[in-house]
Amino acid sequence: MSGAGASHPADSVLEPLAVEARPPSPLARVHNAPWGLVALAVTVGAGAGLGSIAFRWLIVTFTHVFSGHGDYAGAGRSANPHVPWLGPFFVLLAPVVGGLLYGPLVDRFAKEARGHGVPEVMLAVAQRGGRINPQVSVVKALASALCIGSGGSVGREGPIVQIGSALGSTLGRVVKVSEDRMRLLVACGAAGGIAATFNAPLAGVFFSMELILGAFSVEAFGATVLSSVTASVIGRAAFGDTAFLALPPFHVEHLGQYGLFAVLGVVAGTVGVGFTRILYWIEDACDWAWRGPEWLRPAVGGLLLGLVLLVLPEMYGVGYPVLEKAAHGEYVAGFLLLLLAGKILATSLTIGIGGSGGVFAPSLFIGAMLGAAYGATTHQLMPSAAGAVGAYALVGMGAVFAGASRAPITAVVILFELTGQYSIILPLMLAIVLATLTSRLLSHDTIYTLKLRRRGIDLNAPAPGSKLGTQAVESVMEGLPTPLAAATTLPEAGDLLRLSDHGALPVVDAEGRYLGTLTARAVAEALAERPDGDIEPPALAGDLAESAPSVTADMPLSTALHVLVAAPGTGLPVLDPDKNRLLGWLTHQSALRALHAPAIA
Repeated sequence: MSGAGASHPADSVLEPLAVEARPPSPLARVHNAPWGLVALAVTVGAGAGLGSIAFRWLIVTFTHVFSGHGDYAGAGRSANPHVPWLGPFFVLLAPVVGGLLYGPLVDRFAKEARGHGVPEVMLAVAQRGGRINPQVSVVKALASALCIGSGGSVGREGPIVQIGSALGSTLGRVVKVSEDRMRLLVACGAAGGIAATFNAPLAGVFFSMELILGAFSVEAFGATVLSSVTASVIGRAAFGDTAFLALPPFHVEHLGQYGLFAVLGVVAGTVGVGFTRILYWIEDACDWAWRGPEWLRPAVGGLLLGLVLLVLPEMYGVGYPVLEKAAHGEYVAGFLLLLLAGKILATSLTIGIGGSGGVFAPSLFIGAMLGAAYGATTHQLMPSAAGAVGAYALVGMGAVFAGASRAPITAVVILFELTGQYSIILPLMLAIVLATLTSRLLSHDTIYTLKLRRRGIDLNAPAPGSKLGTQAVESVMEGLPTPLAAATTLPEAGDLLRLSDHGALPVVDAEGRYLGTLTARAVAEALAERPDGDIEPPALAGDLAESAPSVTADMPLSTALHVLVAAPGTGLPVLDPDKNRLLGWLTHQSALRALHAPAIA
C-alpha cells in the first residue's frame, strides 16, 4: 500500500493538466471577449484623438517660435517679430535650426520617423504583423512638428497616421493580441488620427481600409468606425465642429462643365504621377549628393529649402491659407502655376533632405493650384459656361490626391468632409475616377508604394522568412483537368463537370486557346431554363465560358494567392506568360502543400 506522502503515476499526468487548466489572464479575457475589440478600438481612438490634439499644439507652438506667426504661408514676406533685424531672411535659418533639432532625434531614436510615414505603416500591416516601434509616436510627433514649424513644406496626415498607428500597435502588444487583431488596431489608430486631425470621421475609416488594410470586412469597418468616432468626438471638443477648409458654396451651372471637369481629372491624374516621380527623383539626388552623417543632413539641406522659402514664402509649412485664397480665385493663372511648381519642389526637397511630414496636404495644395489655374483659364475662354474658379480648385484637390495615391474612395470622402461641399459631388467623383484611371495607365506604383518598392519591398510579396509565397506557381500547381471544347453541348458538359473534382473546367477553342472557365452552376442554371421560355439557353459550352481570374506559371505564389482567395470556385487555371495556353490548375490545397515542401525535401 502506498503511504500518504507517496506519489502516484497519475499525478504526473494530472499535474500538467492542472497547469493547462489555468484560467485565462485578465488581458486575454479582454481581447477574446465579444466586447474586447470594442474596448480596444475605443481606447485606440481616444489615444489617437488626444495625440492629434498634442500634435497640432506642437505644430502651432513651433511655428510661432520659428516664424513668429500662426501660419507664415499666408503672412507674405513679413519679418519674424522675435528677430526683426533679420527681416524676411530669417527663413534661410529657420529650416537649418529645425534640422539641427529633429535630425539627431530621428537618427538616434526612430529612423522610421523620417519621411512621410504612411508607407512604413502599410509595411508593418502587410509584412510585420502590425508591429511598430512604440517610441515612433513620440519621435514622429516631435520631428514632424519641428520640421513643419521651421518651414518644412509637408503635411500633417502622414505623421498623425504613423502616430495613431504606433499607439494602436503598442496597445496590441500590451494586451498580447493576435497578429490579425494587431493589424486591425493599427488601422484603428490611423483612422482615429485622420478623423481627429481633419474633423473627417468617414475619411479616417476609408483611408484605413483602402490604404492601410487594403481590404474591406465587417469587423474591420466596425472597429475603425468606433475608433474614428471616438477620436472625432475628442477632436471636435478641442477644435470645434466646423469644416476644416472654409470655402464658398459651388454649383454646377451648365451640363457642359462636366466635360471640363473630365479633362481636369485626366490632367490632374498626370500631375499626381508627375509629383510622385519628381519627389523620388529629388530624393535620389539628395542621396547621391550627401556624404556626411545622416543626423546633419536636414540642417545642411535646410539651406536649400530656405532659399526656396525666401523666393516663395507661400511654401512655408502646410500652406492651407494659400490654398483657401486660390480656391477663392485671388490669384492669377500664371502665379498659380508658379505655386504649383514651387510646392512640388519644396515638398520634394523637404522629404529629400530627411524631413518628416506627409504628402497628403501637398497633393491637395498642388491640386488646388492646378484646378484654380485651369478654372481661371477656362473662365477667360468661356466666361458664360465655365462657372466658378473655386469649383475647379476643389475638384483638382481630390483628383491630384487620387492620381498620386490611387485611393478614389478616400479622395471623394475626404474632400467632402474637409470642405463640406456636397453640391459638386458628381463632378468630383467623375474627375477622381478619371484621375485614378490615368494614374494606373501611367504608373504601376502609387506615391506610397513606390517608396517601398525602391527599397526592394513588394507589399504583395511574402514577409521575409516566410515559407509560403516565394515559389513560382509552376512549382506548386496541379495537373490540368481535361479542358472542354467550345463546341461541347451543355448536357455533355454537365456530365463531365459532375465527374470533375473542381466544380469548374477550362474551355478552349478549336486551336487550343484558352477562352474561359465553365462552372457547374452556370450549366445547371442554363439547363433549368424552360425551352419554351422567352430566353433560350445557350447550346454550347463556349457560350457560357466566363473569363474567370487566371494566373501565369511564372507568377510568384504570393501574388497568385491574392487572386485565388478572391476567386469563386475551388481553383484557377494556370496559363503561360502570354495567357494563351493552359498549363495547369492552382487550388487552395496545392498552395497549402507548398508549406510542407521544404520539410519533405
